Amino acid sequence: MRELLRVALPLIASSGSQSIMVMSDRMFLTWHSEESLAAVLPAGMLNWTLISIAFGTCQYANTFVAQYEGAKQPERVAASIWQAVWLALAMGSLFSLMSLAARPLFDWIGHDAAVVPREAEYFGILSLGAVPAILAAALSCFFSGRRRTNVVLWVNLTAAATNIIFDYLLIFGAGPIPELGIRGAAVATVLGNAAAVVLYALLMLTKPMRDQYGTWRNRRLDRELFGRFLRYGLPAGLHLFVDIAGFTVFMLLVGRIGRNELAATNLAFNLNALAFCPLLGLGVAVSTLVGNRIGEGCPELAARTTWNAFLLSGSWMLMFAGIYVLLPDLILKPYAIYADEKIASLRDQIVVLLRFVAIYSFFDAMSIVFGSAIRGAGDTRFALVYSLSTGWSLMVLPTFILQTWYGGGLFLSWSFCTLYTIVLGLGFMGRFMAGHWKSMSVLEAASSAETDSQTVPQSLSA
Repeated sequence: MRELLRVALPLIASSGSQSIMVMSDRMFLTWHSEESLAAVLPAGMLNWTLISIAFGTCQYANTFVAQYEGAKQPERVAASIWQAVWLALAMGSLFSLMSLAARPLFDWIGHDAAVVPREAEYFGILSLGAVPAILAAALSCFFSGRRRTNVVLWVNLTAAATNIIFDYLLIFGAGPIPELGIRGAAVATVLGNAAAVVLYALLMLTKPMRDQYGTWRNRRLDRELFGRFLRYGLPAGLHLFVDIAGFTVFMLLVGRIGRNELAATNLAFNLNALAFCPLLGLGVAVSTLVGNRIGEGCPELAARTTWNAFLLSGSWMLMFAGIYVLLPDLILKPYAIYADEKIASLRDQIVVLLRFVAIYSFFDAMSIVFGSAIRGAGDTRFALVYSLSTGWSLMVLPTFILQTWYGGGLFLSWSFCTLYTIVLGLGFMGRFMAGHWKSMSVLEAASSAETDSQTVPQSLSA
């Protein structure tokens, strides 16, 4: 538990800083205009959905770094990161072209006429900033995979501070800076990601890192390693894509009910981020420690770490479930500071939606922890297939049928979302308990076998 907390707490705080970035965008835009509030989440989620394949694939470098670090192969640690960097640059450049389709895309989706231009502006600028967003995720793995999670924390705090400062300056304008509204929020997000890239690169290329890990001399494209990275990482990226795509389509379908329903759903998901985003950091910690133990040949220690993580995450989510049910007005207060009438008109709907969040929160913790554990070992294909089959059959398709042929229904749509989250969490726990992941590894076969022969006697002795 001490080892888990030492690795996880900086990552939890780091994920919290990322959630603060997201919340600051939406809070400032709540004060700016109702149309901007309604636009920011669907546009942001659609952008995130489309780049998530690249993001999830590049971030899977964390597992390669963790397993090579456990196997004591520092040169391969650096080589793994560079494969992710080259992929991030290529895919980020490709995804930046999505900005050209922003307005036609949102015209086709068919939201409120006052919301569509703002959605297109926000989406277009975020798409142009795809390279720093994906590259920051890839570079962070050099530190998180080696358990240097304090570095990730301080870099993300700096990125969050950059984002918040520019949010205020660019959304509302200050002095010679014009008021940009939702465009300013998007530019601030891109600047925050760019700051993270610069800091990670400077730290990774310091002389001690160049000497110990060869962070510069291992920069070439390694065809064998790159191919293996894609074989394991691409299913992880596709899993992230189908997961996020399901929620994005769900949001877009809810947006067809009406502007108030969309705004209430935006705020409910935003408040859910208070509890959910820190657990993403815990998930990275679990994936890292499981990867380290697999590299060392000690899967039973990885299992103990995972159950400890579930104890922590389950308790955290149950606490927030109580807040969502018992104190909804308290957590809505920051949004009402400069938008009291807007929040008052949405209050009753938001309170009901937070009860749905309270129901599924515990199962969110289950899916994050156990899903991260099996992916940290290399079990990425199951995660992809299971998320795809459950998300689209239990949430997206029923909501689409409801919206298309039965005239909508906000609370029934959220019931499908809740059912999906419960089934997802139970399925990942079942897969973890089956134990297939204990015999998996992303390392070269010879390297993995050599590591097993060297480390298993030491682990038994310990």
